Amino acid sequence: MDRKEFVQLAGANAAWMLISACLGGCSDNNAFPPAPTGVDFTLDVSTGALAQNGGSIYKSGVIVARALTGSFLAVSAACTHQGTILEYQASSHRFYCDSHGSTFNETGAVTNGPATQALQQYKTTLTGKTLRVFS
Repeated sequence: MDRKEFVQLAGANAAWMLISACLGGCSDNNAFPPAPTGVDFTLDVSTGALAQNGGSIYKSGVIVARALTGSFLAVSAACTHQGTILEYQASSHRFYCDSHGSTFNETGAVTNGPATQALQQYKTTLTGKTLRVFS
Protein backbone atom coordinates (compact mmCIF):
# COMPACT_ATOMS: atom_id res chain seq x y z
CA MET A 1 0.00 0.00 0.00
CA ASP A 2 1.46 3.37 -0.92
CA ARG A 3 1.12 6.60 1.06
CA LYS A 4 -1.81 7.93 -1.01
CA GLU A 5 -3.87 4.75 -0.49
CA PHE A 6 -3.07 4.80 3.24
CA VAL A 7 -4.24 8.42 3.63
CA GLN A 8 -7.44 7.76 1.66
CA LEU A 9 -8.23 4.67 3.73
CA ALA A 10 -7.50 6.46 7.00
CA GLY A 11 -9.71 9.40 5.96
CA ALA A 12 -12.58 7.12 4.95
CA ASN A 13 -12.38 5.25 8.27
CA ALA A 14 -12.32 8.51 10.24
CA ALA A 15 -15.35 9.80 8.32
CA TRP A 16 -17.25 6.55 8.95
CA MET A 17 -16.51 6.69 12.68
CA LEU A 18 -17.69 10.31 12.86
CA ILE A 19 -20.91 9.58 10.95
CA SER A 20 -21.62 6.53 13.13
CA ALA A 21 -21.11 8.54 16.31
CA CYS A 22 -23.41 11.32 15.10
CA LEU A 23 -26.16 8.96 14.04
CA GLY A 24 -25.94 7.01 17.28
CA GLY A 25 -25.97 10.19 19.34
CA CYS A 26 -29.06 11.51 17.58
CA SER A 27 -31.06 8.36 18.24
CA ASP A 28 -34.27 8.86 20.23
CA ASN A 29 -34.82 5.15 20.93
CA ASN A 30 -34.29 5.36 24.69
CA ALA A 31 -34.82 7.95 27.38
CA PHE A 32 -31.64 9.88 28.07
CA PRO A 33 -30.87 9.71 30.93
CA PRO A 34 -33.23 7.10 32.35
CA ALA A 35 -35.90 8.41 34.71
CA PRO A 36 -35.16 7.94 38.42
CA THR A 37 -36.62 4.82 40.00
CA GLY A 38 -37.46 4.14 43.64
CA VAL A 39 -38.31 7.80 44.20
CA ASP A 40 -39.55 8.56 47.72
CA PHE A 41 -38.77 11.87 49.41
CA THR A 42 -40.55 14.66 51.27
CA LEU A 43 -40.41 18.43 50.90
CA ASP A 44 -41.49 21.29 53.16
CA VAL A 45 -43.75 23.42 50.97
CA SER A 46 -44.34 26.16 53.55
CA THR A 47 -41.31 28.13 52.29
CA GLY A 48 -39.29 28.44 49.10
CA ALA A 49 -40.37 28.05 45.49
CA LEU A 50 -43.15 25.56 46.22
CA ALA A 51 -44.86 27.87 48.73
CA GLN A 52 -46.41 29.77 45.81
CA ASN A 53 -48.34 28.65 42.77
CA GLY A 54 -46.10 28.47 39.69
CA GLY A 55 -42.91 27.58 41.57
CA SER A 56 -40.69 24.56 40.97
CA ILE A 57 -37.62 22.82 42.36
CA TYR A 58 -35.32 19.95 41.40
CA LYS A 59 -34.55 17.04 43.69
CA SER A 60 -33.10 13.59 43.00
CA GLY A 61 -33.62 13.82 39.22
CA VAL A 62 -37.24 14.97 39.61
CA ILE A 63 -38.77 18.37 38.93
CA VAL A 64 -41.51 19.16 41.43
CA ALA A 65 -43.82 22.02 40.50
CA ARG A 66 -46.83 23.77 41.95
CA ALA A 67 -49.35 24.45 39.21
CA LEU A 68 -51.25 27.73 39.06
CA THR A 69 -54.25 25.83 40.46
CA GLY A 70 -52.21 24.91 43.56
CA SER A 71 -51.87 21.21 42.76
CA PHE A 72 -48.43 19.60 42.90
CA LEU A 73 -46.78 17.91 39.91
CA ALA A 74 -43.71 15.70 39.79
CA VAL A 75 -42.01 14.35 36.65
CA SER A 76 -38.52 13.26 35.64
CA ALA A 77 -36.39 16.39 35.26
CA ALA A 78 -34.45 15.40 32.12
CA CYS A 79 -35.81 15.76 28.61
CA THR A 80 -36.28 12.38 26.97
CA HIS A 81 -34.69 13.67 23.76
CA GLN A 82 -31.13 14.38 24.91
CA GLY A 83 -31.24 14.78 28.68
CA THR A 84 -31.38 18.56 29.08
CA ILE A 85 -32.87 19.61 32.41
CA LEU A 86 -36.39 20.92 31.87
CA GLU A 87 -37.98 24.06 33.22
CA TYR A 88 -41.56 24.40 34.41
CA GLN A 89 -43.50 27.17 32.69
CA ALA A 90 -46.57 27.65 34.85
CA SER A 91 -48.23 30.25 32.61
CA SER A 92 -48.12 27.76 29.70
CA HIS A 93 -48.97 24.73 31.88
CA ARG A 94 -45.94 22.83 30.55
CA PHE A 95 -42.42 21.57 31.01
CA TYR A 96 -40.02 23.03 28.45
CA CYS A 97 -36.61 21.98 27.10
CA ASP A 98 -34.64 24.99 25.94
CA SER A 99 -32.11 22.90 23.99
CA HIS A 100 -34.36 21.76 21.14
CA GLY A 101 -37.84 23.08 22.01
CA SER A 102 -39.53 19.90 23.23
CA THR A 103 -42.55 20.52 25.42
CA PHE A 104 -44.49 18.26 27.78
CA ASN A 105 -47.85 18.87 29.41
CA GLU A 106 -48.31 18.82 33.18
CA THR A 107 -48.69 15.03 33.21
CA GLY A 108 -45.46 14.57 31.23
CA ALA A 109 -46.96 13.73 27.82
CA VAL A 110 -45.06 15.08 24.79
CA THR A 111 -46.84 18.03 23.19
CA ASN A 112 -44.02 19.12 20.85
CA GLY A 113 -40.90 17.26 19.65
CA PRO A 114 -38.24 16.34 18.86
CA ALA A 115 -38.78 14.28 22.03
CA THR A 116 -41.07 11.31 21.39
CA GLN A 117 -41.14 9.67 24.81
CA ALA A 118 -43.20 10.97 27.75
CA LEU A 119 -41.64 11.99 31.04
CA GLN A 120 -41.98 9.64 34.01
CA GLN A 121 -44.70 10.95 36.29
CA TYR A 122 -44.48 10.54 40.07
CA LYS A 123 -47.22 10.59 42.71
CA THR A 124 -47.58 13.38 45.24
CA THR A 125 -49.48 13.60 48.53
CA LEU A 126 -49.72 16.64 50.77
CA THR A 127 -50.05 16.27 54.54
CA GLY A 128 -50.11 19.67 56.22
CA LYS A 129 -47.08 21.45 54.78
CA THR A 130 -45.17 18.26 53.88
CA LEU A 131 -45.29 17.03 50.31
CA ARG A 132 -44.35 13.41 49.65
CA VAL A 133 -43.11 12.57 46.15
CA PHE A 134 -42.93 8.87 45.33
CA SER A 135 -42.96 6.22 42.61
